[in-house]
Amino acid sequence: MPDQGGSRQNITFPSGGRQAHGYLARPPQGVGPGLVVVQEWWGLTPYLADVADRFAAEGFTALAPDLFGGATTHDSAEGARLKRELPVEQAVRDLGGAVDLLLGLDGVVGDAVGVVGFCMGGGFALLLAAAEGDRVAAAVPFYGLPPDPDFEYRGLTAHVLGHYGEEDQYIPMAAVDEAAIRIGEATDVRPEFHFYPAGHAFMNEENVLGTYDPLQAAIAWKRTMAFLWGHLG
Repeated sequence: MPDQGGSRQNITFPSGGRQAHGYLARPPQGVGPGLVVVQEWWGLTPYLADVADRFAAEGFTALAPDLFGGATTHDSAEGARLKRELPVEQAVRDLGGAVDLLLGLDGVVGDAVGVVGFCMGGGFALLLAAAEGDRVAAAVPFYGLPPDPDFEYRGLTAHVLGHYGEEDQYIPMAAVDEAAIRIGEATDVRPEFHFYPAGHAFMNEENVLGTYDPLQAAIAWKRTMAFLWGHLG
């Protein structure tokens, strides 16, 4: 069953002719690059909102869209169901609406944003970058790939940094290598993919899967900050 209490929402924005919701976190100085933060299959949980806050503390205007319309869970079977029932096109539209919102906000600098996604959100980070072209300058998937393994990545111009676990039971290393090849064949982008001695969701401090690895998480976070500031700063 979904968790009681729903998701962390504090903003509503137009997307594809409907209203989408999300969590917006602004940097202390009030000015910074825009960053879309894409949820795992747990939904827009308080933890994911805390991740957006963490990006904001680093200087980004971070927006985490709520792709599940308020539903959250800490049950893997329920998370898989929510992911399975989420229309991919609708999710990409909502994420595109998040890009529109960020680029229109006072205090967001630059004419392109970054996107960071975790698990399910990692795949959507790549889908969004392909859909939005040069409006997304940097894409960082954490242990996620598009649901269609034959996705062609046409339209993707963003720099790509990916983080994947060598012991991931959901995404094999061969699938990551294949995605890198497909990106290189379809675009001028040469993705930078890192593999860590860790399992799936090694960044998630809630440790729902029992795979959180603070050391590897710290390394991936440091690489992510350098990458985002290098392409958005």
